[in-house]
Amino acid sequence: MGERKLTPPRIVTVLLLVCAASFQLLRASDDVDDAIFYESFDENFEGRWIVSQKDEYNGAWKHEKSEGHDDYGLLVSEKARKYAIVKELDEPVTLKDESVVLQFETRLQNGLECGGAYLKYLRPQEAGWKPKGFDNESPYSIMFGPDKCGATNKVHFIFKHKNPKTGEYVEHHLKYPPSVPSDKLTHVYTAILKPDNELRILIDGEEKKKANFLSSEDFEPALIPSKTIPDPDDNKPEDWDERAKIPDPNAVKPDDWDEDAPMEILDEEAEKPEGWLDDEPEEIDDPEATKPEDWDDEEDGEWEAPKIDNPKCDSAPGCGEWKRPMKRNPAYKGKWHAPLIDNPAYKGIWKPRDIPNPDYFELEKPDFEPIAAIGIEIWTMQDGILFDNILIAKDDKVAASYRETTWKPKFAVEKEKQKEEEDSVAASSGLADLQKKVFDLLYKIADIPFLSDYKLKIHDLIEKGEKQPNLTIGILVSVVVVFLTIFFKLIFGGKKKPARVEKPSPAPKETKANESGVENEENKEKEETSAAAPRRRTTRRD
Repeated sequence: MGERKLTPPRIVTVLLLVCAASFQLLRASDDVDDAIFYESFDENFEGRWIVSQKDEYNGAWKHEKSEGHDDYGLLVSEKARKYAIVKELDEPVTLKDESVVLQFETRLQNGLECGGAYLKYLRPQEAGWKPKGFDNESPYSIMFGPDKCGATNKVHFIFKHKNPKTGEYVEHHLKYPPSVPSDKLTHVYTAILKPDNELRILIDGEEKKKANFLSSEDFEPALIPSKTIPDPDDNKPEDWDERAKIPDPNAVKPDDWDEDAPMEILDEEAEKPEGWLDDEPEEIDDPEATKPEDWDDEEDGEWEAPKIDNPKCDSAPGCGEWKRPMKRNPAYKGKWHAPLIDNPAYKGIWKPRDIPNPDYFELEKPDFEPIAAIGIEIWTMQDGILFDNILIAKDDKVAASYRETTWKPKFAVEKEKQKEEEDSVAASSGLADLQKKVFDLLYKIADIPFLSDYKLKIHDLIEKGEKQPNLTIGILVSVVVVFLTIFFKLIFGGKKKPARVEKPSPAPKETKANESGVENEENKEKEETSAAAPRRRTTRRD
């Protein structure tokens, strides 16, 4: 064949494809330029990330591909371990005057029953930590990401803030955070911090929570303390009465109030039912029980038969001594108590007076500490946790672009595979239900009276089908064939033998005639039996 020539339309098409590809490359390049920090883990983390050398953090980090993808990530490879690893930024990131976006992907490939998959955005080392000594005490500015164990199921957002009055760093937790997705797919977590004190939490690009850093309704404890606090030196007066109700001091117990009357008394009106067997015990010795042969009276003691319910009592109202039943005592009132009345001395529930809060301060926006490193410090019972595409940017459009190019294609593939697996499980479940209905029907068919001769054969077929469900259709066809064969035999009968023509003969004696009649009757019965019974196929041997 000759070479294919590029016609003008083809040239235009090629140019458009080249332009589109170039645009994507430029766009990706622009995104990288706009990112403050980006880690794709395409290259091995060793030498770039520092693993904590503390003894308690003995979990092994691995550079592995995400299941079903060629994309690499940072993998938690062992169960029931503590892990700690850190990456220093080239320059600290300030969180005060402009937007900052924190984003990363996590895939819980084996699920998450108890453990964390969050990131810590650490303060500069001047705060008192070293990369090789990174642990849970290393000071961070923000902690963000999923955490699940027992009743805990949340996407944390915690920030540490220094109280300007006391100098103490306080953890402020986001109230009512979103839950962790319960599947094994890749999910991308995004926190957008705005200069107007707004916080937005996104999961897979969808907003799940919006909060305000200064609102006491969004963080616990509130960033700005209350203006007043209860006076710690205030004490409740001794004569302070908090009882809203008190017993009536003027009330008197009535004369007819009998505190000693029992709650129940004998029912004197009850009568013994007719047929009550007074002389029959409720239990008797088991008449079928026998003394064991190895029973040794000297060692085991005298043998006694076990007791069983007296069968005579089953048909009688009761056995043994009849006793009157108890009934509630109409005179019973119990212990007398004076009725309650409003307490004239009631002053309410006491609480200490409020005083000005010495730690109170006013703030227009949080004074976040800068981020100088990103660390992962977790304790988990699951392996298979994969971290990927860790991003810090100043524009949420940049984060959206990364989600579109790095997370979305992977998620689409995983979602489709999950759907196929769910459909397969549903189909298997549906087939199992169908097979059960078929087998139940076949058991009922086998109980039809005119199939009694084939009942065992049908049961054998059904049992094979239950052990090997893939044989269901073949077994169903076999039973139907057996059913139809017997049905047609009953309707049309078997193949009849040709009538036998006998030569006339002289009249025999009476005795011989009787014998011949009996013989003819027997032959006739044999013919009918052979016609009704299924014929066997003869096998010719060479």
